[in-house]
Amino acid sequence: MKGTARNRSEKEVKEFVKKRYGEIARTRKSCCGSSTRAQADASLGMGYAEEDLRNVPEDSSMGLGCGNPVALASLKEGEIVLDLGSGGGIDVFLAAKKVGPSGKVIGVDMTEEMIIRATITASKYGYENVEFQLGEIENLPVEDDSVDVVISNCVVNLSLDKQKVFHEAYRVLKPGGRIMISDLVTEGELPEEVRKSFDAWAGCIAGALEKNQYLTTIKRAGFKNVRIVSETIFNDCCSQAQIKSIQVEAYKRTGHAKT
Repeated sequence: MKGTARNRSEKEVKEFVKKRYGEIARTRKSCCGSSTRAQADASLGMGYAEEDLRNVPEDSSMGLGCGNPVALASLKEGEIVLDLGSGGGIDVFLAAKKVGPSGKVIGVDMTEEMIIRATITASKYGYENVEFQLGEIENLPVEDDSVDVVISNCVVNLSLDKQKVFHEAYRVLKPGGRIMISDLVTEGELPEEVRKSFDAWAGCIAGALEKNQYLTTIKRAGFKNVRIVSETIFNDCCSQAQIKSIQVEAYKRTGHAKT
């Protein structure tokens, strides 16, 4: 299943992405290479500090993502954190240090190989306040009103139903809880051939929404105080569009109404 996603179903796109990230989990070979140094350098370029990489297991840093949501989430001791698309677990392990033994961090990923890898790493290094669950971010295996913070790093753009993802994030957050999402968005329209490319989907480009549309999707899920905390150019995809990495913060309302 290579080449173009023309006339392909949502299921086929999802299976292609799942297969690609399963291969990365097994081989450690991502877009930035398979060496530990190359993947560390890629993580540094995304906003992680050298200290961050020293404070997490080496196996969790895979050079994937487009930001460092933990650095901006202002996590507190005792909080319960949910990471959407947790991959090798780098953000889960960073968050675990922030929330301490009285807190908890849950990583959800649709790729079984990633869950196995992260769970083994957690056990190997003695993390007792983390948990990894197999599941899809459009249908989270997490109870209503049960977490304080939802984080995610360049994963929501992989979903074909981003509105459902943010509705799910809203559902599982406690009233007054918050999200800190690092993701890719566009300024300008992506060419049709990019939108239909399986490789571009797996590379976090084809599924990127236009920036204002992305923020509107979050607001429609019920979130308030939606704002971009930081924004950088990720790459110039083509003459028609620019890809940007943004970090977005928003809060669940303290009441039940969504307006």
